[in-house]
Amino acid sequence: MAKRQSKLPIDFPILYLTLAILAFGLIMVLSAGAVRGFNATENSYHYFSQQMKWTLVGSVFAFIAIKIPYGFLRRFAGIGVLVSMVLLIAILFTDAGIEAGGSARWISIAGITIQPSEIAKLAMVLFYAHILDRYPILRGRDWRIPLGILIPTTVLILGLVYKQPDLGTTMVIALTCAVMLLQTELPTGWFVAAVPTLGLPLLYFIYNTKYQWERILVWLDPWKDAMNKGYQITNAEIAFGSGGLFGVGLGRSLQKYGFLPENHTDTIFAIVGEELGLIGTMFLLFLFVALYARAYHVISECPDRFGRLLGYGITSSLAIQTTINLAVVTGVLPVTGITLPLISYGGASLVITLVKLGLILNLSRYRKIVTKGSLEKNLSNISV
Repeated sequence: MAKRQSKLPIDFPILYLTLAILAFGLIMVLSAGAVRGFNATENSYHYFSQQMKWTLVGSVFAFIAIKIPYGFLRRFAGIGVLVSMVLLIAILFTDAGIEAGGSARWISIAGITIQPSEIAKLAMVLFYAHILDRYPILRGRDWRIPLGILIPTTVLILGLVYKQPDLGTTMVIALTCAVMLLQTELPTGWFVAAVPTLGLPLLYFIYNTKYQWERILVWLDPWKDAMNKGYQITNAEIAFGSGGLFGVGLGRSLQKYGFLPENHTDTIFAIVGEELGLIGTMFLLFLFVALYARAYHVISECPDRFGRLLGYGITSSLAIQTTINLAVVTGVLPVTGITLPLISYGGASLVITLVKLGLILNLSRYRKIVTKGSLEKNLSNISV
């Protein structure tokens, strides 16, 4: 059935929204990274040219992701998780890891630097979709086999990512897995009970990790230590305040002159607020909301359970990451090192994001089309 529908065109609203956000991101990387690029390489276009390179690479992989029948991906569900584990273990327990900003999150293979946690995000979605489709939880004791497979795998992946340390990505993976389980018939009480069961141990680990606990204390009152621990949060707030309604103008940010840390990566949204103002930030938010809403709608029309689970997981992963980044930059959540999809500078994150969106476009080719005739037929059957 899916093969007969595979010749449908991709969903163009998703494509256009993706291109719009991607173009927005390239412009902001050009603006936000100009000063830092010149100071580091005497080339104001350094970060922009690198981002363009990774955009082209990601576009090639996204095109491949669109063309491959999504059912074929099931074969790589276990392999993807295994590869993620091996790479994460290599980072933690060998000298292969590349450290930056106090965290070892990257590894170089054949001269190419990759971020295993980004691979793990996609691998876990694919793994969950495969297991939950193969062992559907519909009633009673159906949960024993799938959860017996998923829970140990999830705990191991989350532990390896958290150990890097990378709390932000740990949160994204954990929440993505949780929302995918919500698509099953597991009792609601289980999810309610899971919050303290998992939350209290996490709080304990954070409390006993000095820098993470300091981030929470600083988040509660960043201006108390504005020139030290609260420097990033306060300067992000200054950037938003300076932008006002219409912004200071594209390319005219003052915070990018060494004041706001990670202004072209994790906190680039603050530069958007400073240069384009409230209008610019709301426009970007509108693009994100429209993209994810359209993706959820199209995924709901996928003809099989595996496709719906895969698309739902991918879309949720991107939406969760976007929400966490925006919450951090605006001071709603403590600082975590997590990028804004399609906007922040970063090769690994951009390529994986484009692959995810390519898979969503792939799934859109198999969506069920409700024609006027089929709708009238269904209504007549209901009336009978």
